[in-house]
Amino acid sequence: MAYIQPMKIDYLIVGQGLAGSLLAWDLIQRGCSVVIVDNGGENASKIAAGLINPVTGLRIVKSADVDTLLPCAKITYRHLEDYFQREFFVEKPLLRIFRSENELYAASKRLNSPDYRPYLGSIQPPHCSPANVSAPLGYLEQKQTGYLLTRSLLECLKQYFISENSYRQGEIDYRDFELFPTLRWQYIYPKQIIFCEGFLGTRNPWFSWLPFQPVKGEILTVQHDAELPDKILNYGNWLVPQNDHQIRIGSTFDRENLNTEPTEESKNELLQELNVLSPGLVNSSVIDHQANIRPCTLDRHPFIGHHPKHDQLVIFNGFGAKGSLQIPWYSQQLAEHLLTGKHLPDSCNIVRHIHTHFAEH
Repeated sequence: MAYIQPMKIDYLIVGQGLAGSLLAWDLIQRGCSVVIVDNGGENASKIAAGLINPVTGLRIVKSADVDTLLPCAKITYRHLEDYFQREFFVEKPLLRIFRSENELYAASKRLNSPDYRPYLGSIQPPHCSPANVSAPLGYLEQKQTGYLLTRSLLECLKQYFISENSYRQGEIDYRDFELFPTLRWQYIYPKQIIFCEGFLGTRNPWFSWLPFQPVKGEILTVQHDAELPDKILNYGNWLVPQNDHQIRIGSTFDRENLNTEPTEESKNELLQELNVLSPGLVNSSVIDHQANIRPCTLDRHPFIGHHPKHDQLVIFNGFGAKGSLQIPWYSQQLAEHLLTGKHLPDSCNIVRHIHTHFAEH
């Protein structure tokens, strides 16, 4: 058997989804030696719509810290676009179709708040609905919205990591991680290991105690011949135009069946709700159907920080459906913490769960 030279590095990152990829990129830009290991398969980041929407929910509220998160995300993605000479972040207005009088009332209140003016346009009455869109209560125009082409970005970053000798493909077996006397994975000796595994974090022997609340979601890609506005639509589900005759729609929300198998039930549910939004799409054809699992958390805040007993093990996970918006800024916070000792924000630091959850293990 050939001898393999031991490799000493600063950080081993497990998982090449959006979290692991942007963190690895950030650390490499800061001069760190990094290896990212991944099984090369599908993950939630590759399948996700990558939506960035600053104002969400039935009450139409700003996402937490969006005034900080959104500028950082835009700068990060533009920098990556400049580096790779590819478009990754597509800015596109969003129309929020009202489904109840309560939503209309909430939107009216937000328009009177100076804090919301950068993100909201105007409320349009039903008779102003775009072609082939049913909006019996009208709709709200939203600004600074768009979506990330996550699959394209992750493939570019993967090739970059390969060129830097910073990528390894392989199945992860936790028994291959050695903590004592020296931290080791196979022939690699990192100073710290950072787990960015998405929903697979629920199986991680060191971090499965954290209160994950994973959610399965299914997404359809649909071919159509109707005329639709070149805008994102939010009608309870979302619709993202890909080109003049192709859209993606989603996403279902299933906490019970945590697998990655697409189902006829979810497909029919998505198509029925699409047909209510736009009867002109009844004869559209489904050309792709995908499913994956979002790594959501109990308190809807990310899981970032060191293991309570093994300081050299770190987690960077739990971004749920808002990863495209949140990960760039939180990646910078973790990188600065690792390199300078800067305190992690309390809202994301996993120490908040130690007394309530870690004691049980």
